[in-house]
Amino acid sequence: MRFLELRQKEVINCRDGCRLGFVSDLEFNECTGQIHQLIIPGPGKFFGCLGKNPEYCICYNEIVRIGSDIIIVDVDLAVTKERCRSEKKRD
Repeated sequence: MRFLELRQKEVINCRDGCRLGFVSDLEFNECTGQIHQLIIPGPGKFFGCLGKNPEYCICYNEIVRIGSDIIIVDVDLAVTKERCRSEKKRD
């Protein structure tokens, strides 16, 4: 599957049925080509005018199923947002 195909799929959390959005970026191992995380932008605040909430960083092992038009994940959103914040501080 190509990255452009992943970007067209909506990500849904199976814990609460929440629509997280669409994949914007990937983090992968350069040597093996294995995907480590899907990165999904957080929802915009007040029509996107006041910035955005933190991104969702979803580990590959949290993906339940990749279908023809959606990706189903099983994540705790608080942990996922904190993981993205800590990784951005490292960079």
